[in-house]
Amino acid sequence: MSTYQTVISDGFELKYAITGNGRPILVIGSSVYYPRLFSDHLYKKFQFIFLDHRGFAKPTRALKLEDYTLDKVINDIETARQCLHLNEFIILGHSGHAFMALEYAKQYPDYVQKVVLLNSAPTNSQERQRQSASFFYETASPERKERFEKDIVLLEEDIKRDHDGRFVHMCIRMGAQSFYDYAYDAAYTWNDVYTNMPIIDYLWGEAFGNMNLIQSLADIHKPVFIGLGRYDYLVAPVSLWDRVDDTYENVKKVIFEYSGHNPMFEEPHCFDQTLAKWINEDH
Repeated sequence: MSTYQTVISDGFELKYAITGNGRPILVIGSSVYYPRLFSDHLYKKFQFIFLDHRGFAKPTRALKLEDYTLDKVINDIETARQCLHLNEFIILGHSGHAFMALEYAKQYPDYVQKVVLLNSAPTNSQERQRQSASFFYETASPERKERFEKDIVLLEEDIKRDHDGRFVHMCIRMGAQSFYDYAYDAAYTWNDVYTNMPIIDYLWGEAFGNMNLIQSLADIHKPVFIGLGRYDYLVAPVSLWDRVDDTYENVKKVIFEYSGHNPMFEEPHCFDQTLAKWINEDH
């Protein structure tokens, strides 16, 4: 059972949902979307706190350029941490939110016990995005590519109809690059998800393109879990992370062989067991 509440930070209404019991895991992203991806089994073991960042939050005032920066997002997370009285917790970031989670851990190491980074490339640069697209066309099955082409041509009409929801429409139409089951329709998981597009455009297009998670790992001495999906063509290939090897003693890297962009949803049993075991280990 979730309880929804709101933290006001710098003029943004950040909603959060608390589900489950146990060691707290703060999940950065949408408090509406992310609870739909994790299994009830995990909620019996850990307390999940799903927190909006300002890219998913309605502002109570007019936006200014300085509102878009990653540092502002990190400050919002710290404001929420204080309001929630979280003194020791695990921080989790999936996809683009991995950049937020690792940056928070870097800036506020005293409160973070462990860091979970799921389904992100090391950078979101234009060059990396081109590499991922090339990898898809070079290695994906003909059926998967056919499904992708069939779906992606509908995106332009979606955006014309609902320009403010273009991030959500893009995520839905790229399903054939996102799921092991390339025909899976995940549109329902995005129901009622609000997006603040100027902030999302800046973070995904500018901030994350200028960052590199592998470089950032050099400054992190906490235990880090990196989870990747073998069929996650959005941030492919998994070999982008090859530099993170056994010499990174604080990092555990796991590739989920039958998952795309959402192993917690696509392989819940394997994901739950693997993550819970890692969390409960002494590092």
